[in-house]
This record gives sequence, structure tokens and C-alpha cells, in this order.
Amino acid sequence: MTYEFDGRKYEESSAHQKEWGERLIAELSLRGDERILDLGCGDGRLTAQLAELVPEGSVLGIDACGGMIEVAQKYQKENLSFLLLDINSLDFEDEFDLVFSNATVHWVKDHNGLLRKVWRSLRNDGAVRFNFAGAGNCSHFLTIVKTAMTKPHYAKYFFDFVWPWFMPTMEEYETIVRQFPFRDIRVWTENADRYFSDSKTMTRWIEQPSLVPFLKCIDQSDKQSFRDFVVQRMIEETHQDNGTCFETFRRINVYARK
Repeated sequence: MTYEFDGRKYEESSAHQKEWGERLIAELSLRGDERILDLGCGDGRLTAQLAELVPEGSVLGIDACGGMIEVAQKYQKENLSFLLLDINSLDFEDEFDLVFSNATVHWVKDHNGLLRKVWRSLRNDGAVRFNFAGAGNCSHFLTIVKTAMTKPHYAKYFFDFVWPWFMPTMEEYETIVRQFPFRDIRVWTENADRYFSDSKTMTRWIEQPSLVPFLKCIDQSDKQSFRDFVVQRMIEETHQDNGTCFETFRRINVYARK
């Protein structure tokens, strides 16, 4: 299942995703002529940073959300392009030196299928570098949204709800990766817990992207009240004495080479 996000609102609410991605990019050792695939490019800002590092190469950013691609297009240039494409529909072969993804692939439920497609898309000696949500991520939000889903007024909307995220433990994910003939495999966790500067900043993050899969299921007449319940409870549960709001962010990092 794909979700339609507001690319412009995501630009405003994704500071922590950008921080994680910039750290990943800073760690890369690139010659400058690589061909890179960015899975879940979002608003395109990090994809553009990758393109700056490969002036003799090229970068393709893909995303399943038209709103994201629309915003990302402003970065397009000679060695940087964007494509509306669901990660689950990857069909490349021996094309990329690096498959990169930041804060995205927890939205992909079938990682056996994902890694099979990534392996096929890589050139020999090509690398995978992922950062995504793992076990323990967003513990406050998940507890509160599950409570909201079971309230009598909203439960009717979620009888056949498909949970949108795959957030494994490090051990679970390493088992998946090692089913494939990658080499130099490294899987590790990262505690990226965050204090949002204020409740308004946290609310923007809750709205884009966290609440999108849930609001998609709810009738228009009930969307606002569901949103308000979750936001209010989040502020109550996470507000700190200094005015910040706290949430847990636990990440899985992956590096492997074909």
C-alpha cells in the first residue's frame, strides 16, 4: 500500500530525517563517478546532496508519492533525476554502484523481496547503505495511536487495517540480510531519540508523515477528531518542563557489498 504525503509540509517537518541522512552521506567514500539510486527520495534535498558528490556520475531518486516527486523536481539537473516509482516495483539490473535509503524502508513490509531487487540492481562491488526505523522507534506515538484505534468511535475504521511499518530488531534484520550473498555485511542499531523544540514542531511531525496511514482509513467527518486526540495525548505524554517534547527514535543501519 502506498500513501500520499504533502511534500511541502514534509519539507517543514522532517528536520530529524535530514540530520540522519546528512550523517549517512558524510560517511560515504565516493570517487565521484558512481551511479546512485536513492530509495524513497522524499522532497529531494538529500538526493541533491548525493548528486553534488558524483559530478561525473548520476543519481536517480524514486518515491511512490507524487507530492514528494513534485517538490523534488526543483533539484533536477544534468546528473540528477527523479521518478515516481514504488520501491516494491524496482526492476533494475546491474545499474547502480550504491543503493542508498534514509528513513524510508521501514515503509516496505517485504524486505526479502526488497533485498532481492536491490541485489539485482547493483553492479558488481556495488554497496547498500540503509538507515530506517527499528524496534522501539516512536514508542509514545505507537502506544497512543493504537489506543485511538481501539476507541469505540474509531474502531470500525480499522477492522482490516494493514500496519504500515516493518520495524525489526537488529538481530532479525541481520538474519534477513545474510540470506543473500552480500559480503562485508554490517548491521547495527542507533539511538536517535529526539527532543522537539516545542509542541508545534512535534505536531507537524505527527501530521506528516506519521498520521497519514491512519487518517486515510477514516471518514472525512472523523479525521479531525482522530487527529486532535492523538496530537493532544502526544503533547500530554511527551511534554518536558523546558517546553520541548520527547520521542524515541531507534534506527537500524545496514551496510553490505555485492
